[in-house]
Amino acid sequence: MNSYIQKARVRLYIAVFLGTLFFSCKNQESSDQNERISNPVETKENKTFHWGNANVYFLLTDRFANGSTTNDINFDRTRKTAKLRGFEGGDLIGIRKKIEEGYFTDLGVTAIWMTPIVEQIHGAVDEGSGATYGFHGYWAKDWTAIDPNFGTESDLQQLVDAAHAKGIRILLDAVINHTGPVTENDPKWPDEWVRTDRVCTFDSFSNNVDCMLVHNLPDIRTESETAVALPPQLVDKWKSEGRYEQEIKELDDFFAKTGYPRAPKYYIIKWLTDYIRQFGIDGYRADTVKHIEPEVWQVFAKECDRAFTDWKTQHPEAVLDDTPFYLLGEVYNFGIQSPHAFDFGDRNVNYYQYGFEGMINFDFKTNANQSYEDLFSQYAAVVTDSLRSDQHIMNYASSHDDGQPFDKFRQKTMEAATKLLLTPGMVQLYYGEEVARSLDIPGTVGDATLRSIMGWNSSPVDSIQKLTEHYQKLGVFRKNHPAVGMGNHRKLQDSPYFFTRKWSDRQEMDQVLIGLDLNKGKKTIPIHDVFEEGEHLIDAYSGTEAQVKNQHIVLDTPFPTVLLEKKL
Repeated sequence: MNSYIQKARVRLYIAVFLGTLFFSCKNQESSDQNERISNPVETKENKTFHWGNANVYFLLTDRFANGSTTNDINFDRTRKTAKLRGFEGGDLIGIRKKIEEGYFTDLGVTAIWMTPIVEQIHGAVDEGSGATYGFHGYWAKDWTAIDPNFGTESDLQQLVDAAHAKGIRILLDAVINHTGPVTENDPKWPDEWVRTDRVCTFDSFSNNVDCMLVHNLPDIRTESETAVALPPQLVDKWKSEGRYEQEIKELDDFFAKTGYPRAPKYYIIKWLTDYIRQFGIDGYRADTVKHIEPEVWQVFAKECDRAFTDWKTQHPEAVLDDTPFYLLGEVYNFGIQSPHAFDFGDRNVNYYQYGFEGMINFDFKTNANQSYEDLFSQYAAVVTDSLRSDQHIMNYASSHDDGQPFDKFRQKTMEAATKLLLTPGMVQLYYGEEVARSLDIPGTVGDATLRSIMGWNSSPVDSIQKLTEHYQKLGVFRKNHPAVGMGNHRKLQDSPYFFTRKWSDRQEMDQVLIGLDLNKGKKTIPIHDVFEEGEHLIDAYSGTEAQVKNQHIVLDTPFPTVLLEKKL
């Protein structure tokens, strides 16, 4: 990767020492901790960030927001495509502008995951109904360059800086398993780099790993420890761009420092970790995890940690806190039914043992059809009992490649938001869920229907505005309260439905009381033993204040949802 001359960045970081008191049987005093102060408008409390309670906003870089029309067409990508199968103009500038406007802050988002931004194949693949370009980012041509359709290195740095200024983490998307398809513009990489002899049948470990996912998606030989030369097309490209010598020098330094052989996987690991070392990204979502030997991910995690440490050392003024680099895995069909072992049929693999802190949970979209209590109690048992505190699951209701999401036709939008944002675990909010972006686009084929344009210029109807506000209120409440995603769940009563979540560690304690499907208007809410007599509470959903009297509070709000927290 070309070395990036970082522009001067002006930031205001204020650190204060806060004495925190926690109660234990020995009444120990907790130590002071140095915390980064959040914008008081954004959150009511200066909360420590926890990945286990993260609100992750997942977006397709090309489909979210077009910040500059000057980069919309590159590499003569002008062929007519099938519907929603070409580049639509979304870029890093557009995402950064939305960060600066406070769009993500209003939703309570604590991390943004973007689809891959590396340079994609230049040509298109013909698929029956028309051509398809690599707009989604999963068809890499050159891992060392940002695709100009998405932006520049400067654009990425400004995006990361803008996100960090608002306390938001950035997750990029790591693809090690394959290159992009072969086209007339994109020749196949050498045989010592890729295999193209067979397509996966997915019925054993080997038939998931030593094969291509689909036809014409050359599979990287990640099992190899044999040194190989760079692909000639990559050498020619770097020379034509005037950066060959610099890339070779960086590779020589990397292999000399690590001692790895110049095998395909180590090249790609070097190229991907450069984005950490150069731009200060906070984590990677790893693509197609189960189609690569688990040991490769262990090496990747090690090098990611090393790169993040290097970046922090070089940029101490820009470090948010002491949170380590985060690795989130996509193991297709992994779920909470067996959170410690993915079954290939002939081998079980626990990916938490190979460097992953978080795993995407494919079960939620089905589990969300349960009642609130059945869903919440089931997930709380996994989060608080089955997994360690440093092992996480990330729930989602819809995504870019899941054709059977919860509420595909947007008929239960409020319920989908409530269940997703209040279920224990991490949250993946897929772009447009907060405005009921359609997942059923006429004229599309396959996953294109899940990947429509965000549509910022459309005028929201009243029901959509209420939906967005619902996401915002739940998201900010969740952000402010680690108990929601990580706490012990306890049902207080069935009808009306109330429950509490309580969480603590040696530095923090948090407890909330939540009511769902309540009557609108005046309501008497039993506090049970959650809050103390005389305590002043706030319903974060309506902004209404009340005091506990006779272990009850009385609220008069037009909403069926109550989110109770202590008034500071």
